[in-house]
Amino acid sequence: MNLLLSEGQVLAQTSYDLDLVALSYAIAVLGSFVALTAARNIRGPNGLQWRNVLASGAALGGIGVWSMHFTGMLALKLGMGSSYSVLETLVSLVAAMGATSAALAFVALRPNSLARVLGAGTLLGLGVAFMHYLGMAGMRFPGFILWSWDVIGLSVFIAVVAASAALWLTFRARRVVLRVAAALVMGLAVCAMHYTGMAAADFICTAPESTRFATPTGSGMINAMQLAALTPMVAIAMAVVIGLEQVLRKNLTQSA
Repeated sequence: MNLLLSEGQVLAQTSYDLDLVALSYAIAVLGSFVALTAARNIRGPNGLQWRNVLASGAALGGIGVWSMHFTGMLALKLGMGSSYSVLETLVSLVAAMGATSAALAFVALRPNSLARVLGAGTLLGLGVAFMHYLGMAGMRFPGFILWSWDVIGLSVFIAVVAASAALWLTFRARRVVLRVAAALVMGLAVCAMHYTGMAAADFICTAPESTRFATPTGSGMINAMQLAALTPMVAIAMAVVIGLEQVLRKNLTQSA
């Protein structure tokens, strides 16, 4: 994309920390595996088991999508100081978990219905894309973003296709080996959407070089370094809590 920049505006030369990119993929796979495991118990003899719906939504939306997104954002070397708005960050978490839970609930009772899988996949994909771009809207840095709308469209298409495939796999991966394979595929799909969405953004710096690396501060903001420590811990903690809840529930059911 040819950019016409005004005086004092500089196109940021971005790059990625490959270790954090790898960590973002690992988090996406972790969330996907926990979600696939919890999703096995969504359907009960009396209909939907809402605790398992929410557990699956929290795992896939909260860990596999949200935590992966912000780990991927931390992998971005922006060449400027950056922070994140707490409001947009938290709303994006709720959006990811809500869209995932709603999609799983919609498709769970008739997982063999292609129409339901595609409908739920569209809902989930749009929810993931909304979470991604809302999370980016929460970035605070000395400049602004110029968007490539065709690449945004491609990222949304990838999100819908990936979400539909994820939902189809969710109710078919019964064996542990198959769930691991499905989680690896789902993690790859989530990362593909994220990094395609990142490719749609050109970051324009408007600050002089002397203040470019100053971290934006203010009420309701969290700086990138704090988020770097928080996001992986949230992902791991959520995975442990959801995993333990599923194990305890299974043991209680078998002993009843």
